[in-house]
Amino acid sequence: MAKRTTHRSTKGKKLYAVRDKEGRFKDIQTYKRAHSQDIKRKSKAEAGKTTTKAKKAKKKK
Repeated sequence: MAKRTTHRSTKGKKLYAVRDKEGRFKDIQTYKRAHSQDIKRKSKAEAGKTTTKAKKAKKKK
């Protein structure tokens, strides 16, 4: 994942900005939208942990 820098919009909302190799803005999102998508997605490490926990829970039943 690319490094995000935070900025503020003219209205005062928090923004995340991703830059390309030349330093130009590649993507700008509001913090609210970016954060909600981050919460919905799981990393590979998190996905592996939940599957092992689920397997252990099934064995106990």
